[in-house]
Amino acid sequence: MATILIVEDTPANMKLATIILENAGHAVLQAENAPDGIALARANMPGLILMDIQLPGMSGLEAIRILKDDPATRTIPVIALTAFAMKDEEEKIRASGCDGYLAKPFHYKMLLAEVDRLIGSKTGAKTGE
Repeated sequence: MATILIVEDTPANMKLATIILENAGHAVLQAENAPDGIALARANMPGLILMDIQLPGMSGLEAIRILKDDPATRTIPVIALTAFAMKDEEEKIRASGCDGYLAKPFHYKMLLAEVDRLIGSKTGAKTGE
């Protein structure tokens, strides 16, 4: 399984994503803002990043551009998480360099399917479904 960095400023969303990913066997790193997320990505080189788009201060889109412009982190897949599900928003998010996109609220199966698609692991949720 992979190490996954979650950059999310809402505690409930962070907890939910962490539980889903840990139950699927992944190790999770957490950051509550974009600068901390960038620093953790550079220091730990996770296998995947889940990046909230609406973050305080620096937006998730800015952070993604920084990570994708850095030769050391550009190959780390990034899934954008956003409450904005408008079609033009999705296009803007994907144009920023994101490798995947999930609108919040998301179903755990959608999250795990997107993680599997990008890192090639076979996650299985331990929820009895």
